Amino acid sequence: MDFIKLNLNENIISGLENQNITVPTEIQALSIPEILNNKDVIGEAHTGSGKTLAFLAPLFQKIDTSKKELQVLILAPTRELVMQIEKQCKLLATNSTLLVTSVPIIGDVNMDKQIKKLKEVKPHIIVGSPGRVRDLILKKKIKAHTIKTIVLDEGDTLLDNTHTKIVNDIIKTTMRDRELLIFSATISPKSLEMAKSLMKDPVIFKNEKKASLNPNIEHMFIEVDERDKPEVLRKLISAESPEKAIVFINRGYDVEMIAEKLNYHHKNAFAMHKRITKEQRQQALENFRNGKINILVSSDISARGLDIADVTHIINLDFPANPSEYLHRAGRTARGNKSGVTISLVTNKDLRALKLYEKEFNIKVRKKSLSHGKLI
Repeated sequence: MDFIKLNLNENIISGLENQNITVPTEIQALSIPEILNNKDVIGEAHTGSGKTLAFLAPLFQKIDTSKKELQVLILAPTRELVMQIEKQCKLLATNSTLLVTSVPIIGDVNMDKQIKKLKEVKPHIIVGSPGRVRDLILKKKIKAHTIKTIVLDEGDTLLDNTHTKIVNDIIKTTMRDRELLIFSATISPKSLEMAKSLMKDPVIFKNEKKASLNPNIEHMFIEVDERDKPEVLRKLISAESPEKAIVFINRGYDVEMIAEKLNYHHKNAFAMHKRITKEQRQQALENFRNGKINILVSSDISARGLDIADVTHIINLDFPANPSEYLHRAGRTARGNKSGVTISLVTNKDLRALKLYEKEFNIKVRKKSLSHGKLI
């Protein structure tokens, strides 16, 4: 299968080739023809499977660049994911030489500056967080009646109790014949029913396999006592010498303490949590991407949608509270066709959940231990 057979035009195909993307992934091959045909689509596929381009490529082709008006609205639950999709928009526009314009709209940014940017650019695409997008629609600074397509990326999160009303409010401001696309690594039965109620005869691509985790990820665990976790983490990082690792912690207030301990032992770590500023977060991600930092210590704020190439290790200092979080954490490694490792530090009380996750995802999590500076 190639992109020509999916009815993408030469500009888009050339733009993808310039990014070294020549063969469509499964979700791209399934979704692109349906989106070009203006169908509502629900797409579920594991992280790292190319979901963003599954909707961006056909939407770029459908945008009428002769009209300086908003045609596509993409909603995402986190600032990082918004900026990541926006980056993909800019990349595809540049590489395809299509004059498609886009603007990111996120909260905690000066609204007047955003309004000025919208007037200057008159974007074809807005990538935004639901709260700020709704605010600007209510202020009549975003004209929703011209929107042809709405995309909910990480739809399972956007259709949960926290976001549902805001997302519904936004959808109601658009024309009834607009296209609605929902993509996510996992879609719960509740979210699926909610999605269907918003759509017209949606085409559904559900990942029927139990294992929605990338098969290129190796899963391991080390059994530890709770009090020993920081020291075991330090020894594990010394043993593995990861090029790029994300260490996940369930409690946000522990993130800084763990990063400080690692830095004390010369491990070059940065604490990612809600209390740091937008600028600090963006700088840290940039430093992580270019190798100036090789360990991010994070609460789950970074888990969903974050796409950083070459993350070699995911370390769960605290075991994920549910299967969905395990999925989204593990999905930060082994992007595309690369391989990666997920290592969980597990206490006795976590063992039952570990077995459940093995069954849920049809994976084998191998027991390991540290001995003489090596993981064995």
